[in-house]
Amino acid sequence: MLDKRKEILSAALRLFAESGFHGTPTSKIAREAGVANGTLFHYFATKDELIVALYIDIKERLACHIEEHAADDGSLKGRLKEQFLNALYWALDHSDEFRFIQQFVSSPYPALVPHEQIEMHTRKHTQLLQKAIEDGKIKSLPVDYIFMLINSVIMGLHGYLDSNDFSKSTQHELINETFELLWDMLR
Repeated sequence: MLDKRKEILSAALRLFAESGFHGTPTSKIAREAGVANGTLFHYFATKDELIVALYIDIKERLACHIEEHAADDGSLKGRLKEQFLNALYWALDHSDEFRFIQQFVSSPYPALVPHEQIEMHTRKHTQLLQKAIEDGKIKSLPVDYIFMLINSVIMGLHGYLDSNDFSKSTQHELINETFELLWDMLR
């Protein structure tokens, strides 16, 4: 059963990345997943529910990646940098997933994600930002605002790196330089 759900999510991701939300009918997703339309609707009552479920699945995998690859040098700056680097490297290695996230956040769908789900995905990041503010390491601005700034930089830098044919070393250099610019802005 879970395999069919995974196949539907995988097919939906490929098709949404190619054709967008509105350009991808559920019948095409079912066909691509190798299931009947009724099976798709057994797992996801509506296309909106499928889109939200796919977003949550991707965000959970991204959060796990960041957590699994986090090295702690003991400094707040180092931990923030690790989160930033891990998010960007994941995005570069998972372009379809990241493009889906970009589509999703620019659509009306975020309003359909339960607040608890958003909190679960962002808690560790926002707690770290709050600690950095309390310790006087970064400016005392609303945490959700700082979080949005960081995400905007990640999305912008990903777009820039994805649309250019840079070597891995040049990508790494640009990512590190961008983090330093971001850190200077936040201090």
